Amino acid sequence: MVVRSEPSILHVDLDAMFAAVEQRDKVSLRGRPVIVGGVAGRGVVSTASYEARAYGARSAMSMAEARRRCPPGTAFLTPRFAAYRKTSEVFLKVLAQVSPLIEQVSIDEAFIDLTGGDHEDLSTAAVTAIAQQLKTRVAAATGGVTASIGAGTSKLVAKIGSDLHKPDGLTVVPAGDERLVLGPLGVERLPGVGPATQERLHRAGVHMIAQLAEVALPDLIDWFGHAHGAGLHRLARADDNRSLVTTREAKSVSAEETYDVDLTDRARLHREIDLLAGRVGGRLRTAGLSGRTVTLKIRHYDFTTITRSLTRDQPTDDPRLVAVLARRLLTEVDTSAGVRLLGVGVGTLTDFAQDDLFSVFSPAAEAADDPVPQLEPQVDEPASASWRPGQDVSHDGHGPGWVWGTGLGRVTVRFEGPATTPGPVRTFAVDDPHLHPSEPPDWE
Repeated sequence: MVVRSEPSILHVDLDAMFAAVEQRDKVSLRGRPVIVGGVAGRGVVSTASYEARAYGARSAMSMAEARRRCPPGTAFLTPRFAAYRKTSEVFLKVLAQVSPLIEQVSIDEAFIDLTGGDHEDLSTAAVTAIAQQLKTRVAAATGGVTASIGAGTSKLVAKIGSDLHKPDGLTVVPAGDERLVLGPLGVERLPGVGPATQERLHRAGVHMIAQLAEVALPDLIDWFGHAHGAGLHRLARADDNRSLVTTREAKSVSAEETYDVDLTDRARLHREIDLLAGRVGGRLRTAGLSGRTVTLKIRHYDFTTITRSLTRDQPTDDPRLVAVLARRLLTEVDTSAGVRLLGVGVGTLTDFAQDDLFSVFSPAAEAADDPVPQLEPQVDEPASASWRPGQDVSHDGHGPGWVWGTGLGRVTVRFEGPATTPGPVRTFAVDDPHLHPSEPPDWE
């Protein structure tokens, strides 16, 4: 059932955003394969540039597998979230000039409801022109990061449309053509169709959305349960009348780390919890949030994942308290087989903190048996411990650049920026006093 009579919902998705920002800021990487993610042995790919995708690299692939697939000269970089956030802020400001009705889905994608803007004509031709102009403005404002846009009468159609002609694509589905466009696509294009659902549908001979649309509702409910089956029945028929959610409250704030070697030493686990709690506390305070529920996440060598949580009466944003409570949760878990991944999170969020007077740090400590952890500094740590591939740096003599690589007590830097020609490469001792971490370059 189509509710709207015009394709007035847009889904705007920045193409391979993390990799695109790296190529924008590092001129020597333009046109080359770029992988962004955890560069350690057990890290995973967050984003692969389209040049890297040509070799089979993709998001969520292990970094080791991506290294095997990609050719020599591929850049493997750690994420620079400050640069991505800045780009995202500019991106959202451009979208807001089109309509105030925006649902941000993630750092690099959002829905726009054109009915909230000053648009008298929302015909297919007019929406196509609006979307094309928006693509041009996004690329100009972000320094060349392209966007793919889908437009349709529903969020479903707009979302699928934006993915059809990536990168730098545009798909506008006129009202009434939804099933015509969706029908030939594989069922995996629908939200909620993961590997297990896809396999079950394929066993029944259902491969395309048009075939799924012909399956009787009772059969789908029998296969997948009422909620999931009914949802698939609606979506396969392009029946999606969801409105945009223009405000979205965070449900939790968390941080996690995957380790090259499984951790078994309890003291090391405590130190890692302290570091993660420090990151979580910093994010909470930056966002002006606090929370009552502390969660510890542990993944073992066999990918078995365990979570433990506890909820306090009062919310907190204090990383020391978060660490104490996460350490307490650790005592409930057998870690003798080794910990592959460790995560700390805070949920049940509120926008203020009012710890009780008799908290963990008072004489009547809430966790008297747990020593208050001395959190390691998250800022201004020694440069020798902090250089990461892709990191922004500045040298007193050579100026701004980025970390090309590091090892054996040395760090190699390429000195270039968004508006320069490919720059020279220089190598320094990791503790060179003239080399400093820096903010992302200004592409504007």
